[in-house]
Amino acid sequence: MKSTFLAALLLTGTTCLFGSESLTPNQVTIKTLSTDPARVTGGDVLVEVALPSNTPAGSVKITAGDRDVTSQFRPGAMPNTLLGLVTGLANGKNVIKAGSASLDVTNYPITGPVFSGPWQQPFICQTNEFKLPDGTTLGPPLDANCSAKTVVQYVYLPKSAAADAPEPDVAAAPARREASKFKPLPSLTSLPDDVAMTTISTGVTVPFVVRIETGTMDRGIYQNTILHDPTAEPAPTPFAPPKGWNRRLIAVHGVGCPTGWYVQGAAEGVSPLDKARLGEGYALFVNTLDHPTNSCNAIVAGEAAMMGKEHFIETFGVPLYTISTGSSGGAYTSLQLADAFPGLIDGVLINLTFPDALAIALSGLDAHLLMHYFTVTNPDGLTETQKVAIGGYEGMKAMIDAANQSQRTDPVPNRQDIEGYLPARWNPAVPESLRYDPVSNPKGARPTVFDAAKNVYGVNEQNGAALRPYDNAGVQYGLNALNSSLITPAQFLDLNEKIGGVDADDNYIATRAVGDDLAMKRAYQSDLMLSGKGGLASIPIFDNATTREAGGYHYGWFHFAVRERIREANGDSANMVMWRSLPTPLAEQALFDNWMTAYKTDTSNDPQRVKVLRAKPAAATDGCWDKARFIPEDLVFSSKPVSDCSRLYPVYSSPRVEAGGPLAANVLKCQVKPVNVADYKVTFSSEETARLKAIFPGGVCDFSKPGVNRTPVVPWPSVGPSPQNLITSAR
Repeated sequence: MKSTFLAALLLTGTTCLFGSESLTPNQVTIKTLSTDPARVTGGDVLVEVALPSNTPAGSVKITAGDRDVTSQFRPGAMPNTLLGLVTGLANGKNVIKAGSASLDVTNYPITGPVFSGPWQQPFICQTNEFKLPDGTTLGPPLDANCSAKTVVQYVYLPKSAAADAPEPDVAAAPARREASKFKPLPSLTSLPDDVAMTTISTGVTVPFVVRIETGTMDRGIYQNTILHDPTAEPAPTPFAPPKGWNRRLIAVHGVGCPTGWYVQGAAEGVSPLDKARLGEGYALFVNTLDHPTNSCNAIVAGEAAMMGKEHFIETFGVPLYTISTGSSGGAYTSLQLADAFPGLIDGVLINLTFPDALAIALSGLDAHLLMHYFTVTNPDGLTETQKVAIGGYEGMKAMIDAANQSQRTDPVPNRQDIEGYLPARWNPAVPESLRYDPVSNPKGARPTVFDAAKNVYGVNEQNGAALRPYDNAGVQYGLNALNSSLITPAQFLDLNEKIGGVDADDNYIATRAVGDDLAMKRAYQSDLMLSGKGGLASIPIFDNATTREAGGYHYGWFHFAVRERIREANGDSANMVMWRSLPTPLAEQALFDNWMTAYKTDTSNDPQRVKVLRAKPAAATDGCWDKARFIPEDLVFSSKPVSDCSRLYPVYSSPRVEAGGPLAANVLKCQVKPVNVADYKVTFSSEETARLKAIFPGGVCDFSKPGVNRTPVVPWPSVGPSPQNLITSAR
């Protein structure tokens, strides 16, 4: 292990995270190590200068603009390299020169934005509510951008807490309980008698003392944590990182989505004080805007994570690898960041998985329309068995839970609907005077998953609302139930004639909903609808799939939708492992870490995907757990006991899949084909045929074709101000 780790350390001296210039042996070259040179933030960047062989280091002058910054450089880890933290960059274009080489660097303010577009307004600062480890807060914001001072505090793990078994980190609450075991370090000059010791993954033993830094960037509140003993070590730098760091970095994300708009966030949603991972030597970083309960916008989350990682590297040095982990909202945030922003994340370890927040909302809208039909339009027309067959869920409780998730698309307060429905969800910090109401405040802020990302979807100029991608034109609800003779042709026709749709305020309308073409295009381009063809194509993905089906809306089919998108995009899902369902994450984490280390220390010139698949451990195979026994098998999408794992963990469906749609759930608007009675497994009478054609005058969905306006994901998509990879072109 130690020899592999030393090789990894050498690699970090020449690893260019995002690429800027290729190295050649006979000329000076410059590259950035902490971020792409086109997306530098905060006025500083870690730079490597490579010199021709036998060139004295002192013979090359390095400048940033008209400033001589040569003194900020020192010998790098690899021969003939210099490493320096260049500070004092102006906002906008800067030129770094070394000898005859030059590199353009574009710097953005630490407050952002970089590529997430105009700031969301209103935006409520919460620095005065954000609790630090010692119980104090960051204090009032320093400006309108919710900035706060940077605070570094130290905590330690007492010996008594070190003996406790770590809790499974599958949700935010256990992580917070783990964090509560730490105590503030009483002195920076001497350690308390009860401090625990820990041996990290490289074999080094250090006191279990954690440096936790808190500050603001991108208008969010960030934190990073790392083992560092201030009583015996100098202050960390990218040239001399703490000896308790194993050179591995974890991006952690919170959960949720409802209420995820217009606030800075008073909590991270998951603690970066992870006892188990810190004890192994990992460092962690997080931002309140990577907690979907504060900000349900994956583009903003990617920007905040990019800035957080950049700052971490400029403080501590380049990691061997960066993994992203999270549950529920943290899972889809991990997937979307890794896919839309290639190079930001090197591997994904997730559970309670969804492809994206959009998948929950759109499936919820389908289920909600069905519940409206079942309870309002035709309350006595179908049996419960028939309703369940049409919806695809395990039972009516599961369908209601799914339907209620459409509340994240509904801006109208106090709407009376199905049991448990809570529209217009708000963080209490947002004053009621700022909130949308169609009657009393029609120009107020709209609390929906679409409006949280309206920089991406676009804006309806008439009402200021975000354009919506939801579309159900041509969808034949209950098609599978019809073809299985679980419902009659008459019931099928009545359902599809009266199912209706919703408008921009989620009001029920008798006609089908028609999604906006621009919103759909940008959903694909930005990866707000997860593609699987971006960064996820060539990194390890480990999904510990949920067991729960009935209730809570964390359903198994979402995991299979992720896998299907990976397969569809790349021909297979060999770089993804799915387990159902490991009682504790410890074995999963160890296997995943071995996989990550093996591929990141592969020095060959092979494509990254080849390295990833070659490094994949033999034990990293799909399967399920029967208590402590692992059953390796290809997991199948079925609620029937067709295999050992489907017997233990049946997987149920969703309304759009039961309408003939793809398991990948990646068609926003279907292409259509003319109605043809030969396509059905039942016989329609001549009158029923005429009625069917009248219900679908434009045709029915042809799910054998890609969705309308489906376009490839744009790597590092921008809606401004960065001009790189803009997706805001005309329709």
